[in-house]
Amino acid sequence: MSTATGPRQDEALLETHGLTKHFATRRGMFGHGTATVRAVDGVDLRIRGGRTVALVGESGCGKSTLGRCLLRVYEPTSGRIVFRPAAGEEVDLAGLGETALKPYRSQIRMVFQDPFASLNPRMTLLQIVGEPLRVYRNLGRAELEERVAELLRRVGLRPEYMRRYPNAFSGGQRQRVGIARALAPSPRLVVADEAVSALDVSVRAQILNLLKDLQEQEDLTYLFISHDLGVVEHMADEVVVMYVGRIVETGDTDELYGNPLHPYTEALLSAVPDPDPTARRRERIVLRGEVADPSRVPPGCPFHPRCFYARERCATEVPQLREIRPGRTAACHFAEELELKGVRS
Repeated sequence: MSTATGPRQDEALLETHGLTKHFATRRGMFGHGTATVRAVDGVDLRIRGGRTVALVGESGCGKSTLGRCLLRVYEPTSGRIVFRPAAGEEVDLAGLGETALKPYRSQIRMVFQDPFASLNPRMTLLQIVGEPLRVYRNLGRAELEERVAELLRRVGLRPEYMRRYPNAFSGGQRQRVGIARALAPSPRLVVADEAVSALDVSVRAQILNLLKDLQEQEDLTYLFISHDLGVVEHMADEVVVMYVGRIVETGDTDELYGNPLHPYTEALLSAVPDPDPTARRRERIVLRGEVADPSRVPPGCPFHPRCFYARERCATEVPQLREIRPGRTAACHFAEELELKGVRS
């Protein structure tokens, strides 16, 4: 179990301030023009230690890009990433060079979506899981093998498997290997990017239960990126909803699922299956069109072309993310007056 002393309870383990990631792309058949893709556009995110924060939204909303910015896989265009690995310690990861960043890479790790693509087929499990230990812990061979064996046991795999290659394992087993690799350097924060979406339904529950058990045992904090709000409901303490690179709503899971404040959240929740087969089926909200192009974000509220509640103001004025009630924020001009339906409405 992790013995690191984290930040005070009233502080966030990690938070971002105005975080942006823009990509320059060529436009047109012959690539003569350029465009700026606003994949992450001024995000303020707060993750408290020991919690699971879910980042949700449709594909193309910037969720994975944001996760990769936190790990500095992508260089942020602007903004701050404040990390507090221990009490009294605070560092802006966005401002660090590669050498200064290395010690913190071991404390923020990622579990990837595709267990088949994320493991090198030419490496054994010993090499895959042991690689972070060689990079960050400089262990001798015997100590490294002992630690890898312990990690494999912890994720439900037999230690003797360490000599085998990934092609000997199922998708669920490979994802367990990916989790073991993420845990190897004893991180504080794990970013799980669609960690169960590529798995069979029968295996998903096993991996989700494993993640919950490991969180309790290792005192882990999760950023759980997912488009599946049915899974999120059972995994997350808090939910952050993104649309076209911006946060449009935040709140504790129970509150947000019961009483959404943003029309986009209401539409997402309408697709969550009801676990009670005898209950009256909720009406599915089918949004018009597709997610807005992040290189051509609509004026005003980015969601207004698809919103059934949009008014004239929505087409011209960008709504700010603001506190609507204690612990609940939303970026909607009319959040106080709309009566939106949640999963228990």
